[in-house]
Amino acid sequence: MWQVPFLLLLVIGTVLIIRQQRSMPYQHEEGFVFGTVYSVTYQYDRSLKAEIEAALAEVDGEFSMFNEKSTVARHNRGEQVQQSKMYKEVYDLAQVVTRETDGAFDITVAPLVNAWGFGFKKKGGEEGAGTPTPQQVDSLLKIRNQFDFSAIAKGYGSDVVARLLRSFDIRNFMVEIGGEVVTQGISQRRLPWKIGVTKPSDDSLSTSGELQTVLNVTDIAMATSGNYRNFYYKGGQKFAHTIDPKTGYPVQHSLLSATVLAKSCATADAYATSFMVLGLEGAKKVLDRHPELMAYFIFARPDGSYDVWFSPTLKEKIED
Repeated sequence: MWQVPFLLLLVIGTVLIIRQQRSMPYQHEEGFVFGTVYSVTYQYDRSLKAEIEAALAEVDGEFSMFNEKSTVARHNRGEQVQQSKMYKEVYDLAQVVTRETDGAFDITVAPLVNAWGFGFKKKGGEEGAGTPTPQQVDSLLKIRNQFDFSAIAKGYGSDVVARLLRSFDIRNFMVEIGGEVVTQGISQRRLPWKIGVTKPSDDSLSTSGELQTVLNVTDIAMATSGNYRNFYYKGGQKFAHTIDPKTGYPVQHSLLSATVLAKSCATADAYATSFMVLGLEGAKKVLDRHPELMAYFIFARPDGSYDVWFSPTLKEKIED
């Protein structure tokens, strides 16, 4: 008969834990990192902003192209650097995505990104941001001794903060760094987290913010890459920031935005950039080989109108 009171105590304990979790407040932190804004919402009894910013500072110290003391900046100056566990983790993942996308993702594209005015030496649109000659592009294609982790670092930063929150046994949270998101559990409204996919527009400052769709997502990571976010016009021609590592030139195709959902945000981030290089049909071929990934693409039709394509497994997550 001892089982009856034991089970009763177990039920009461479970109810008390659930009530305690429901009454625990949601914290919200914001700040600036990696040249963009971060936002973290999580259910916990106190603020963890200091811990969050310390974790982000560690990532910045490894991968920031604008931090002169970062590991990647020192490498790019030709200094001898020792790879940390964090640096090796991201480097190894980058090599995997490079292999799986047949070179569409390539962290050695830094000299070309700089040459087109989008890298760490100068930004697109600034006076003097030049367009390289064909001879210069050919030469830079042969010199690939500098790294650019920009297409994976923000996603990895979101992963690092998510790991930090889990280490405090936090079950409900959303981490977002410049559009790269990791979610777990439920929101303060006791519902799955809702993440918007922005409609493409020639708005480099992202002031319009009109949404194409909203996804109900939880326990997953999501990243978006789009040429409508970072570009400049020169001589009446538009130059987008996505550089094809094989040709050395900015990509020119119908795919305007690639949103990828994956287990880790670094993975989603890297594949989203890869898909912008590959274009719609090339991206679909990669997805056929990787059913663990889900994607939502916005592309332009010949008449200039927008259309969408998304993974069949993503359909149930799209909010009507």
